[in-house]
Amino acid sequence: MTPPDTSEVIRTIAAETNTSSETVSKLYADTWAEFSEGASVYAYVPLFVAKRVRATLLDAQKQPH
Repeated sequence: MTPPDTSEVIRTIAAETNTSSETVSKLYADTWAEFSEGASVYAYVPLFVAKRVRATLLDAQKQPH
């Protein structure tokens, strides 16, 4: 299954995390593939994917460079 139209979610996460839309889009697609593989119920997959992507990007910002 492919992700639904996620353009608004991607724009929101990009703005919240000060990350490019392209980066967020790629991470979202990768995370979607990970979460949807073998899933029998997809109702909450978009919510979980958005939450994971947001957390991943925010955690990366907190790490010292």
